[in-house]
Amino acid sequence: MIDTSNILETINMIKLYNLDIRTVTLALSLRDCIAEDTDVVCEKIYNKIQRYAKNLVEYADELADEYSIPIINKRIAVTPISFIGESCKNPDYVKIAKTLDKAAKDVGVNFIGGFSALVEKGCTKGDKLLIESIPEALASTEYLCSSINLASSKAGINMDAVLKMSEIIKKSAELTKDRDGIGAAKLVVFCNVPGDNPFMAGAFCGMGEPECALNVGVSGPGVVRAAVDALDKNADMSELANKIKEIAFKITSTGELVGRKLAKKLDIPFGVIDLSLAPTPAVGDSVAGIFQAMGLEHAGAHGTTAALAMLNDAVKKGGIMASSHVGGLSGAFIPVSEDAGMIEAATNGVLTFDKLEAMTSVCSVGLDMIAIPGDTPADTIAGIIADEMAIGMINKKTTAVRIIPAYGKSVGDKISYGGLLGEAPIMPVNKLSSTGFVKRGGRIPAPIHSLNN
Repeated sequence: MIDTSNILETINMIKLYNLDIRTVTLALSLRDCIAEDTDVVCEKIYNKIQRYAKNLVEYADELADEYSIPIINKRIAVTPISFIGESCKNPDYVKIAKTLDKAAKDVGVNFIGGFSALVEKGCTKGDKLLIESIPEALASTEYLCSSINLASSKAGINMDAVLKMSEIIKKSAELTKDRDGIGAAKLVVFCNVPGDNPFMAGAFCGMGEPECALNVGVSGPGVVRAAVDALDKNADMSELANKIKEIAFKITSTGELVGRKLAKKLDIPFGVIDLSLAPTPAVGDSVAGIFQAMGLEHAGAHGTTAALAMLNDAVKKGGIMASSHVGGLSGAFIPVSEDAGMIEAATNGVLTFDKLEAMTSVCSVGLDMIAIPGDTPADTIAGIIADEMAIGMINKKTTAVRIIPAYGKSVGDKISYGGLLGEAPIMPVNKLSSTGFVKRGGRIPAPIHSLNN
């Protein structure tokens, strides 16, 4: 017999608490697009994306209507472009970027990721050329996203690349300062980057991935908050964790259903479910709101890191029971600009930069969508990145930095993008110099556990 209470609960999750499929991302290998001529590479890339992704948006919309479950974003993730472009005699990475952008626009997706390089142990000629081209590529495209892996628990931290990327982030923000530095908002640097992440700006198709696959990112902070709110206020931590696991199971089951149906319609393999709780600026769809429902006055209060650790763990434990293939980032996101509660806490000064860094030790993915004064030195940004890479390296987890130097703006101002990217107050950063440290260069060695084999 059909359990009508379960049907009504799912309807309420969607209608009242912002449950959605945050993204369906087509991961596509471009390794067969390698050629010596950039024009040939661009033609192959465009044609392959058209061939595989032409029905992605249409079929996703059909499923959303059929199951009455919103699918917010449709995206594409491709092989790191540094691998594809460096085969050319005279690589033109900006031209390749514009080809990716046009292909994304023509198939109707929201973003395309994979303008990427993996440089945790050092850079090839192609890596260097791609990195240098990032500011212009992001300034001259609309849908393109870029990511660079700077560190890993096996290789350590490439400090030369950390310093270089701090300069690239500043340049990307500067070239798009008329749009509140949107270039930097589409650029993220990683430690331990996964190759099956469906979320932007870090999505790309890893070198061990199949020819194509459909990866799904679920959401549901509003659903989790509603469940915690409804729990007896005297419930202990174990009961609280169990309730979150129960809700995570239901959220993931929804994503698994939609993902497998869509993969079948597209006639491609189903990849992974990413269990991340991805907030939005919408009221009630906030990870910070979950902390308040747990009993904290606001995000940033003492106890926030412990609350986030429990939330992250419970989401993973509940979600993994609903899917045999969990991957990507799989945790709770804490992007300042994309979470209404985080925006409020940062604006009021109760959520500080240092507290956010502490929280990244237990969450996915890291310092995300944080706006800082535009005159912040590149060396200071390099120090911020190095700290975050160290957290990931030592803890054997994915961490990242997506930071936006807001040119012409200072603490007290804000940037605004609208939509899922939201808005963010300019947060103060430590004024002490990092220059002597970050300019030493070289590679911070991997920790002793990197020898596990």
